[in-house]
Amino acid sequence: MTGKDSRWQIVFQPSGRRGQVKAGTTVLEASRELGAEIETICGEKRVCGKCKVRVESGFFERYGIESNPAHTSPFTQEETKHVSVRERAQGYRLGCVARIQRHLVVFVPEESRTGKQVIRKAATQRAIDLNPAVRLLYLELEEPTLFDPLGDLDRLRRRLSTEHGIGHLSIDYHALLELPGALRQGGWKVTLALWQDIEIVAVWPGRVDSCYGLAVDIGTTTVAAYLCRLGNGEVVAADSMMNPQMAMGEDVMSRITYAMSHPDGGLERMRRALVEGLNKLVRSITGSVKLTPRDILEVALVGNTAMHHILLGIDPQHLGVSPFIPAVHGPLDIKARDLGLHVHPAANAHILPIEAGFVGADNVGVLIAEEPYNQDEIVLVVDIGTNGELVLGNRHRLLATSCATGPALEGAHIKSGMRAAPGAIERVRIAPQTYEVDYRVIPREGKSQGRRAVKPRGLCGSGIIDGVAELYRAGVIERSGRFRKDLDCPRLVSVEGQPEFVIARAQESAIGRDITISQGDVRNVQLAKAALYAGARMLMDKLGVEKVDRVVLAGAFGSYIGTREALVLGLFPDCPLNRIHAVGNAAGDGARIALLNRHKRREAEDVARRVEYVELTLEPDFQKHFVEAMHIPHMKDSFPSLQDILSG
Repeated sequence: MTGKDSRWQIVFQPSGRRGQVKAGTTVLEASRELGAEIETICGEKRVCGKCKVRVESGFFERYGIESNPAHTSPFTQEETKHVSVRERAQGYRLGCVARIQRHLVVFVPEESRTGKQVIRKAATQRAIDLNPAVRLLYLELEEPTLFDPLGDLDRLRRRLSTEHGIGHLSIDYHALLELPGALRQGGWKVTLALWQDIEIVAVWPGRVDSCYGLAVDIGTTTVAAYLCRLGNGEVVAADSMMNPQMAMGEDVMSRITYAMSHPDGGLERMRRALVEGLNKLVRSITGSVKLTPRDILEVALVGNTAMHHILLGIDPQHLGVSPFIPAVHGPLDIKARDLGLHVHPAANAHILPIEAGFVGADNVGVLIAEEPYNQDEIVLVVDIGTNGELVLGNRHRLLATSCATGPALEGAHIKSGMRAAPGAIERVRIAPQTYEVDYRVIPREGKSQGRRAVKPRGLCGSGIIDGVAELYRAGVIERSGRFRKDLDCPRLVSVEGQPEFVIARAQESAIGRDITISQGDVRNVQLAKAALYAGARMLMDKLGVEKVDRVVLAGAFGSYIGTREALVLGLFPDCPLNRIHAVGNAAGDGARIALLNRHKRREAEDVARRVEYVELTLEPDFQKHFVEAMHIPHMKDSFPSLQDILSG
């Protein structure tokens, strides 16, 4: 059968995933449909080349199909940037470009496979004043009689009013359904779950001592959840996952573009993927401590503005065009069931406010966790990711901005780049005289941390930052970022006329070829770090300060990069190393604080409106700061804190 309605068999190796897909489907789309693992970093913009696959030739008896590269759509000019002439002759294609026209067997090379990313978003120890939105209240009621036939809910309200002074109390429909049975099963002794002392959300027979809430940080790349006992604030379990929307694009703009370019349901597909992922996370985290999803009575959520809108099903397209206006700034309280979350049917979901189009509720979470608005010293808060978010100030004034740092700092657009999965080089050291390299690889779960426990497959974000900083410190690259031409170093090689530095040789890698840092990689890192630095300098100019007293690195990625290496690279203005602090997943901590203290929700709303957002595209000096920040660590600004680390 031929034509647009025909379906063809496709087999992915080495995973063995197979099935029939519709004609015209791209290989990458088929991999998602069938559960194969193919890397997709650029969101199908055809610029990263990470989804490279090999279409096999011949008849495969086991599957009863004939496969051939000619069974795909014609090779395109876009692919020539990533697929060499030799690779093309071997059947290599980009999965996001090649469309299936007949049966195929496709081999996914090691470097194109997505491994399970290592997600470091553990809860940090923080002192939190407890005042949760949900509290438990035990009541003993008089049993009704013919002389006192008052209805169950009215009887309950009467006792709450006379004994606790709580009036005008509503009840969720699902709690109302539970009420008659709970009263009689408990012998007219029940425990209520009250939300904000205005609504009954759950009823249990007898005395119940514990109830639970869930704090969730929805990141562009990862989602972290913290299950908390609301009575004492204890984190009873934590879990995380890759954001399922990664298949629709690696960064915020890719997701916005996906929604805009798929008006027939792209937004709903992204929303549904996220909600299904959250429900899976809920089942996992509650099951790990022998609870059920129904035990969760309150949810607090943070995320950047795009994630916020997509979760709510709000079209995010207006966030992607000037003047980048969100649909709503303030906090929201929505029944979790209306979002499709499978927790207690009466549970409320509190979504923290957002600051601006590109500074979202996650940044507000960081603010209420770190409280720079209560400090005298000038604090710079840096959340490093595909979209770097910055806050600068103290109790007198707070400024915020967002920098399009690009995905280079997370391993994308890097020749040997990859996510922080097993096999990723996460630490690099280069000896200044011998240029010998030592590195550390992320191990597989349960394996040792030994250098050779897992063969390297590429460089993740912390590895590329380490690598470029070490290349500069060892004198391999100049302040401009260019490789030195006069260097006698066997690790410095030329590939297609461009210099590259070998971090791991082919024989020691898992992919059978050198893992390198190229001139283009250095340039991409410079572009990313320059955007971040220039954003910080613009905030300093606006605030009228020449230095910062303290730097706070927020987020899992910011917590894992070396502070020394980040300063050597010039990711942010100079600050004494002992005044640079990584604080873990502060956005997740902020969600947890909002879950456990309802007064902090009001504080979050106030501070979100206090912060002055600086739109960098409107600042005439930004380009000057950006150009100067391209140098390592900087063209003009001094770094006295690095005097003992750098020579000359």
